[in-house]
Amino acid sequence: MDMMKRTPIAEQDPKVRATNFDEVCLGYTEDEAVEEAGRCLNCKNPRCVGGCPVSINIPAFIQEVKNRNFEKAYEIISESSALPAVCGRVCPQESQCEGVCVRGIKGEAVAIGKLERFVADWARKNGIKPKAPETKNGHKVAVIGAGPSGLTCAGDLAKAGYDVTIFEALHKAGGVLVYGIPEFRLPKDEVVAKEVENVKGLGVKIDTDVIVGKSVTIDELMNEKGFEAVFIGSGAGLPRFMGIPGEQANGVFSANEYLTRNNLMKAYKDLDTPIHHGKKVVVVGGGNVAMDSARTALRLGAEVHIVYRRSMAELPARKEEVHHAEEEGIIFDLLQNPVEILTNEDGDVCGIKLIRMELGEPDASGRRRPVEIPGSEYDIDCDTVIMALGTSPNPLISSTTEGLETNKRGCIVSEDDFGATTKKGVYAGGDAVTGAATVILAMGAGKAAAKGIRKYFGEDVA
Repeated sequence: MDMMKRTPIAEQDPKVRATNFDEVCLGYTEDEAVEEAGRCLNCKNPRCVGGCPVSINIPAFIQEVKNRNFEKAYEIISESSALPAVCGRVCPQESQCEGVCVRGIKGEAVAIGKLERFVADWARKNGIKPKAPETKNGHKVAVIGAGPSGLTCAGDLAKAGYDVTIFEALHKAGGVLVYGIPEFRLPKDEVVAKEVENVKGLGVKIDTDVIVGKSVTIDELMNEKGFEAVFIGSGAGLPRFMGIPGEQANGVFSANEYLTRNNLMKAYKDLDTPIHHGKKVVVVGGGNVAMDSARTALRLGAEVHIVYRRSMAELPARKEEVHHAEEEGIIFDLLQNPVEILTNEDGDVCGIKLIRMELGEPDASGRRRPVEIPGSEYDIDCDTVIMALGTSPNPLISSTTEGLETNKRGCIVSEDDFGATTKKGVYAGGDAVTGAATVILAMGAGKAAAKGIRKYFGEDVA
């Protein structure tokens, strides 16, 4: 075994997987997981733990995998993470725990994410679940949103003995895990639903089809329903557009709408589901959501182009997702930017006008600023345009809650590292505070808020 290289992991063949919604990565076998765990140096000062937003004791769980004590490995992970099977699949480990792995200095980092996924999948298949608390402390907390941030906060509070109810606007718990991320990256029934059941098994109640701000307000929850504290983990579901001509045409979608329709209408199970099937699709954007949209459209039978105004080096999406997209046949039109969406006489999309770009000096983000090349406009034919340009929080909750401040981007203002807002007893975290970010960062915020709420009730929490 070459200790500098990670143990290979099986994946579906690109040509095959481009025609189905089955999971791309097939996961480690027991022997492969043990072999990969053997590469961990078990550092005395593990930088990987500091790189994890939920502070999993990574060397400890990997040591248990090495010893084939998979149940103990799951117990260690579960102390810190409510959604290990999810994080093992969609967390950007390359820029977090694996990004600071000592093994990665001279070789390839330990496959921490793939090992976490293995442990969580092994536990699920063997009926191992997190342990519920033996006693309750009598305090009642409401959590708004059953996405990764809300589930994490609720799970941590439940383990500490709190009576927790999650209020979810949609008919299924999971948030972006259910309606955003595609099936081929994150199986809904096999993985997400089971993770949600584990959280419920801790004693968390989940009320679906409750739109906080319409069905009930935060003030009513606190003043009339007996909830002593509230955590807002409602995400950022309001899509952004470019404001260019033609964006109102038939055939233009936000990535949010496109992915939600595909997931909630289960187009991944039945391609005859009445969802829009473009023949030539242009996805505008370069993040993970753009990759998800493009790869979904490909599986629904389209030729797909990703239009991004910077170069491949600046793509914000995970390298693994970009690599998979290229393997599957997604076409990358880089250093281009839309200036108009073209329509026919019926108001349907028939093309898009692009302008070529070049990279100038770095902007505030540290990336080189894209600059238009005058006179370089050209048209390409397409029948569908998907805008994957990010999202911001829906203002419904903030506009119906007395004393809850937001910033100019519509994000809820957090006053400390534990998610405390300007309203006493109300905490917030995840995309509702930061704008669109990653699943694991939302989970980290939910975990921090759970500590903040425990401190609010007078607990001495480290």
